[in-house]
Amino acid sequence: MSKKQKPKREPLPPLNVWGHVVALAWLVPGGGHFLQKRHVRGAILGGTITLTFLLGLLMRGSMFTPRTGDLLTTIINVGGFLGNLASGLLYLLTIWLGYAQPDVAGHVHDYGTKFLVAAGLMNILAMVDAFEIAAGRKD
Repeated sequence: MSKKQKPKREPLPPLNVWGHVVALAWLVPGGGHFLQKRHVRGAILGGTITLTFLLGLLMRGSMFTPRTGDLLTTIINVGGFLGNLASGLLYLLTIWLGYAQPDVAGHVHDYGTKFLVAAGLMNILAMVDAFEIAAGRKD
């Protein structure tokens, strides 16, 4: 009987190697890539995420607030809030400047809400990419 061998995981590099890169990548979309001299990739990611977020605002999408209740309500609202928050400075500036769109019926408004969350989700992917470059796992 042979045992299956587990693949070896690479150890996590020290926080001082990648922490500031990931923090900047969250705060400014594409910023982690600019910090690592990946200007073209940073510009593409930053532009795409910012454009997606701005289109969501122009479609009058609403921002999620973390509300609890039944399980589905909690998952939708907390998950949506985390998706919005992942946009970093774009989300923070929007809230600080007083953007508050009520949840209304309509296709355009609904798509706008989804665009706002999608911008945050794309920024999470950009943060992971910046981490992998900083950690030396990716070129």
